[in-house]
Amino acid sequence: MKISDKNKDFFELVYEVVKQIPRGRVTSYGAIANYLGAKRSSRMVGWAMNASHGNKEIPAHRVVNRQGLLTGKMHFDSPSEMEELLIIEGIEVKNDQIVNFQSVFWDPEVELTIV
Repeated sequence: MKISDKNKDFFELVYEVVKQIPRGRVTSYGAIANYLGAKRSSRMVGWAMNASHGNKEIPAHRVVNRQGLLTGKMHFDSPSEMEELLIIEGIEVKNDQIVNFQSVFWDPEVELTIV
């Protein structure tokens, strides 16, 4: 993915990144913010994820906090939906936290290039 339109709405830029997260992988709000050059905007990324619900093209369930906690789960249709979607993709979750988080972590800074 290449982002060339610097005038795009921040939420839209977040969604472009989230759509690139491969099935069975996750990233964090902070990693997305950092990739977009807005290092201190992880909360804004969270707001974007909350606003994306209902749009099945945006895999919001693949975005968690920096410790692998499912902090956004309350914004899904049911409290267990985020975990269920991750489990379907082969990600193990225990007590609302991704098991072996670093092994499934997807870093957009490494995987994508901003142009």
